[in-house]
Amino acid sequence: MTAATPINLTSQTTWNALDVRWEGGEQAVRDGLPHAQLAPAWQILLLGDGSPTRHLKLLTGERTEVDVIDMSLVGDDRDGAPSPIQMVPGPRLRRQVWLRTASGQRLAYAASWWEASHIDEYLQNRQAPIWDNLSQIHAELYRDIRGVRHGSNAVLEEAFQHSGPFWGRHYLFWHNGQPLTLIYEVFSPYLSKYLGEMSV
Repeated sequence: MTAATPINLTSQTTWNALDVRWEGGEQAVRDGLPHAQLAPAWQILLLGDGSPTRHLKLLTGERTEVDVIDMSLVGDDRDGAPSPIQMVPGPRLRRQVWLRTASGQRLAYAASWWEASHIDEYLQNRQAPIWDNLSQIHAELYRDIRGVRHGSNAVLEEAFQHSGPFWGRHYLFWHNGQPLTLIYEVFSPYLSKYLGEMSV
């Protein structure tokens, strides 16, 4: 196990939610979007229930690495998160990361909310992708995608070195019939290099 990222007990740090221009719920996730709105390859990434870190590795040919930028206790606060946050027991801890290639190209941003008392159980290596951690303990999981959104964020524009808007999604991980974590992901337009343009 690597050295743990310190948990910030007093931080008022915010997270990088999109300023939403369009959003769709479970029906949009289930039925998909018109291809003129979001191209098929992008829909596979956003609306599919596979591991994004695995998909990113397959797309880029490089290992997907994680830069942890924040771990803060948020207690029972909703923290501006999507409504399924209520299903994750409190007090909660928020984790924010960049997903990037081993060579340093940022591909995605993610914020996740966990029951604070179980964070060490499920994230034994806080510097590794969530999927790697959960695979190591052979956790049986269900990725329950709840919504997709399109919007802007100035911090993400600077971090991705691409202008918005961006596509993102949120989902619950279920384990043993219980919600384990809520995850909010936003993907960089850099991925158009591999997936093609976002709309057709």
